[in-house]
Amino acid sequence: MLIANEWKDYELIDTSNGEKLERWKDFYLLRPDPQIIWNNGNLIEKNRKVIHAHYHRSDKGGGAWENLKNIKPVWQVSYKELTFNIKQMGFKHTGLFPEQAVNWDFMMNKIKNSKREVKVLNLFAYTGGATVACLKAGASVVHVDSSRGMTDWAKENVKTNKLDSCNVRYIVDDVVKFVKREIRRGNKYDASSCNMFSLNSNFSLYKAFDNCSKISLFEKDLFPLVELCCEILSDKPLFFIINSYTTGLSKEVFTNVLKLTVGKKYEGKIYSDEIGLKPKNNDITLPCGICSRFESYE
Repeated sequence: MLIANEWKDYELIDTSNGEKLERWKDFYLLRPDPQIIWNNGNLIEKNRKVIHAHYHRSDKGGGAWENLKNIKPVWQVSYKELTFNIKQMGFKHTGLFPEQAVNWDFMMNKIKNSKREVKVLNLFAYTGGATVACLKAGASVVHVDSSRGMTDWAKENVKTNKLDSCNVRYIVDDVVKFVKREIRRGNKYDASSCNMFSLNSNFSLYKAFDNCSKISLFEKDLFPLVELCCEILSDKPLFFIINSYTTGLSKEVFTNVLKLTVGKKYEGKIYSDEIGLKPKNNDITLPCGICSRFESYE
């Protein structure tokens, strides 16, 4: 498992009974997580004095935040040289997936070591974690997401990092429609990140995120999308990443998808692994999804 263990502003404190306690710089949040099926004590009772906000799930779907202490509407957390804007969102989210730091490190290292100009396509780009990382490493980025609100948030993250906005192009559109247009235009990209964890696209891949009954849609749509993406990769792509929060599929499924698409066309290494976080207070690892990568040998 790839563990995001180099954070200073973020910390997974503890996990129990479907919830996780996290520190986001100065604020402690208690949020639900369906992976946490174990009982490690009552997190509210153990940590009542430090918790700033608790997200409660509703039996009817969705939920709401209960603020127990004063908390800023927006604050910032940093990971190494990257800084991100954080706030309480509906559907339990904060605008950032801290376990994705393992991919930010990977992408930044590949871009910095490539010694060439790199153009990255970030699909289902959410609030732009990968966009910021790739820009910081010196790449140009096309950021695609169907949510204008998430795209505006990504713009703020880029601005917060004082990155040149001339090197990023924001597209608010359906991912598949955009990729098909890029094929017709003959545009090419040296790298791509396909992030199947946002909730802000009309594309059916996202419907699998919080509803296991929709996994069949994920299975149906993923392979054709990656096939399309192969048509807009340059002659020597640096990397292609698939991130997924769909727990019903094995990591080998994603490896097979890349082998039968990107791997058929380009020489490189293909592998998949779970990504996760380790709590501060125990040795229990929290799985947070699957990452599948193609990377060139350069």
